[in-house]
Amino acid sequence: MDLELRHLRCLVGVAEAGTFTDAAIELGMSQAAVSRNIAALEHTLGVRLMRRTTRSIEFTAAGDRTVRHARRVLSIVEAIQQEAADGGGTVRIGYAWSALGRHTTEFQRRWADAFPNTELRLTRTNAPTAGLAEGTSDLAILRRVPDTAAISLVLIGLEKRFCAMAADDALAGKRSITLAEAASKPIALDRRTGSTRLDLWPEGQQPARTIATDDVDDWLTVIGSGKARGITAESTAHQYRRKGVVYRHVRDAAPVPVYVAWSKTDPPVGFQGVVELLAALYS
Repeated sequence: MDLELRHLRCLVGVAEAGTFTDAAIELGMSQAAVSRNIAALEHTLGVRLMRRTTRSIEFTAAGDRTVRHARRVLSIVEAIQQEAADGGGTVRIGYAWSALGRHTTEFQRRWADAFPNTELRLTRTNAPTAGLAEGTSDLAILRRVPDTAAISLVLIGLEKRFCAMAADDALAGKRSITLAEAASKPIALDRRTGSTRLDLWPEGQQPARTIATDDVDDWLTVIGSGKARGITAESTAHQYRRKGVVYRHVRDAAPVPVYVAWSKTDPPVGFQGVVELLAALYS
C-alpha cells in the first residue's frame, strides 16, 4: 500500500484536534474513515504511531516524528496548489529566523507601490536555504551562506549583532557587552540556520559550552530559562520580543551579512527589481 496525502491529513488532524471524533468533524469525514486512514498509514510505514485508550491518545516517538514530517509535506502541497491558483501572481520570500527586522514593514509598503499586481508572501522556513531547496519560496533572505552551489545570492546589507539573555542575567544592566562577556555562560546555537558560529570568537576565547537548539522559538525558550545566552542579528532583536528576554548590543562582534538568494536553475521573473528594492532598505 502506498502512502497517500489523505493518510497524512488524518494524522495531522488527530494531532491537532486531540481526538478522532474532533478530527473527523474538522476533516469532514466519518470517525471510522479517520481510523482506517491512520491504520493504513501505520501499515504502510510499519510502525506504531499512537496508542489509544478510551479517554486519550498518546503519540509514540515515531508518531511525533511522522507528524512533523507530515506537516512539512502538506505545507509543500498547499504551496504548490496555491501557486497554481495564483497563476504566478505571488512572490514567496522565505526566511529562517527573521525577515527584514525593522525594515520589514517598510519593505511591504514599498512592495505594494513597486509591484501593485503581485502579492508578497513572507514565510518562515527553518531550513538552510529558507525554502528554496524545498520549493516553498521563490526568493530567500539568508544570514549565512548555505553549503550548496544550487543558489545565487547577493549581499544587500549588514546588521549589528546582539546578545539575547534572560532579563535577570548579570549582564542585563549593561547597555552593550563584549563577546568575551557573552561567552562566560553557555551559548545557545542553531547550527543549521542560525547566524552565529563558534568562529565568531577569537581562538582561545570561544565559549566553554554550547546548547543546541532547533529554531528561533526553541532558542528563545532556552535563553529565557537563564541556562544560556545567544548571539544573533539585529533583525531577531527587533522581530522577536519575548517577556523575560532582553537584547544587548555586542560592540566587538563582526556584523551579520544579509543576502537575498534564488535558485540558479529557476530564478523568479523580475527578481532583479526585488533585489534592488531590498538593497535600498539597507542603503
